[in-house]
Amino acid sequence: MHEPEAGFEETLAELELRVRQLEAGDISLEEALSLFEQGVELVRRCHDQLDAAEDRVAQLVRGADGVEEQPMDDVE
Repeated sequence: MHEPEAGFEETLAELELRVRQLEAGDISLEEALSLFEQGVELVRRCHDQLDAAEDRVAQLVRGADGVEEQPMDDVE
């Protein structure tokens, strides 16, 4: 059975945990590389979830009584 994907907040919390573990510095190089790899995957998931949320907002705005879609400013 496939496990449901974690929500944005849960994914972000997991990423923050990995960052804290890396910043602590009391881990081996292998552990650090593994945590970094996990962090990259978590960043990708967060980015994908934010993109999906942005798409949903754009669809809602388009569908709301003739309101036109307005591009969202990049947060980066």
